[in-house]
Amino acid sequence: MNRSCGQKYKFWTVSLAKPLQSRKTANKDGYICTHTSCAMKFDVQGKTILLTGASDGIGKALAIFLIGQGARLAVHYHTNGASAESIVARCSNGSETFRADLSDEKEVSDLFTNVVARFKRIDTMVLNAGVFLPHSVNGGTVEWFQTWKRTMAVNLNAVGLLTKLGIDHFKTLGRGRLIYLGSRAVFRGETEAYLAYAASKGGITALARSVARSFGKDGIVAMVLAPGFTRTAMAEAFIADHGEETLLNEIALKELTEPEDLAPLLCLMCSGAMDHATGATIDMNAGSHIR
Repeated sequence: MNRSCGQKYKFWTVSLAKPLQSRKTANKDGYICTHTSCAMKFDVQGKTILLTGASDGIGKALAIFLIGQGARLAVHYHTNGASAESIVARCSNGSETFRADLSDEKEVSDLFTNVVARFKRIDTMVLNAGVFLPHSVNGGTVEWFQTWKRTMAVNLNAVGLLTKLGIDHFKTLGRGRLIYLGSRAVFRGETEAYLAYAASKGGITALARSVARSFGKDGIVAMVLAPGFTRTAMAEAFIADHGEETLLNEIALKELTEPEDLAPLLCLMCSGAMDHATGATIDMNAGSHIR
């Protein structure tokens, strides 16, 4: 059993030298495990991390990995409380769930206040929550702009407010990390149906760079992890409309990126081992856009 996360798996090593297309490693008994955190160890033991959008998709994979590495997590969710609770139930390490609608300014502020009140400190904030809402320019202007505003409220306004609150908090501690989930769309562009999404992620990237330049002497670092297309429930509508083969033709590898593929790198960023990359955007897009 892997005692770091309570998963009832027999322990064996996940080899990083295996080919990318072979993510599952069999042990001598023939069992298969894709629970990468069973074999990898990063220095996040005991660190308090606020992770937004942690109940589903990329956020859920990140949360499971971070808790498996010993981090104490503030697991934010909006509607899927059952999923958030199932993540916390994996380990008895003090991790807790926190609900907030990130389109509501007061709930965003209350989220931060409640996490600090409960844990007394936050070491790292992973600002992952976001929406990916289509709004083709071929539709009506009123509806188009409503989707634009909704996207900006969650993807950028909430991130901006949490960044301000985080900076104030980290200054009192003398250190802190802000990790933002960006997007390939910032550098490659998006389709016309997702203009707001691309613009919001561009704002996040500029924000992270500005925080890194402005607050490094306060011990605050900021980085962006920029995925390409990642197979999540949020992306299924896009797959349904365009077809998986279309997406596979855009990438250099043989399979689409899974949320679990992002977790080890994100955990490394949270550990402090990458602090001298402050201001950087780290691409993880299966070779679909190489800068």
